[in-house]
Amino acid sequence: MPVKDYIRERFFPHIWCSGCGHGTVLNVLIRVIERLGLNKSDIVIVSGIGCSSRIAGYLDFHTMHTLHGRALAFATGIKLNRPELNVIVPMGDGDALAIGGNHFIHAARRNIDITAIVMNNRIYGMTGGQYSPLSGYGIFASTAPYSSVDQSFDVAELAAAAGATFVARSTTYHVNEAAQMIQKAILHKGFSVVEIMSQCPTYFGRKNRQGDAVDMLKYMRDTTTPIGSGAKGQNPELIERGVFVNKELPEYCSAYDEVIRHAMEGR
Repeated sequence: MPVKDYIRERFFPHIWCSGCGHGTVLNVLIRVIERLGLNKSDIVIVSGIGCSSRIAGYLDFHTMHTLHGRALAFATGIKLNRPELNVIVPMGDGDALAIGGNHFIHAARRNIDITAIVMNNRIYGMTGGQYSPLSGYGIFASTAPYSSVDQSFDVAELAAAAGATFVARSTTYHVNEAAQMIQKAILHKGFSVVEIMSQCPTYFGRKNRQGDAVDMLKYMRDTTTPIGSGAKGQNPELIERGVFVNKELPEYCSAYDEVIRHAMEGR
């Protein structure tokens, strides 16, 4: 596959640190789009602010680099205006679920046909390693030098509770699995959330003594398990990977068009 057909070479070399997992997600996304045979003119990548959001700049599709935490709001406007387009929103954990948390739950509630990819490296990387809502209790960060006392939450559980009709989780270690989930998410008609656990060796790894990128990848391998595996019963601390939700409900754009049609008929 000629990768250069999908990237803006003028913006390379990229800004990501050596060993960052976001490059893996970029690679996976390109391969999925190639596999699906999607036309580049039919894809819009919308991002906010953060390390993960640079994906929008690197991909040679229609792209919009927006405000911190507001990517889903902009994506909603695009999808309502051009519902035939494939709208994909790559986000970091802070971008999606701190300042962007309100937009996240309401995009899920509406079930608008957008694919949200949450790259969860449990840290704010671009701005210096501050802890995020997903860092977790006891985690060290530049804004938590004596460790964080904030509890984290489960992205998949939050998305499912808010109404997302496709919810999945994988890691940058499980590359083929992540590709399958992103492919299913793009094809799904409704709001799709794919959490990709990603490594940040520069800030999270160093601060929390998790080693280099390879060590962090091995950590994700050893601390996750497929949904329904016997290992989860033996060790409840393991994080489950897989598809948590996959159901059909009325999609927002289609339902909105019906409202307009009925209104016009009534007139």
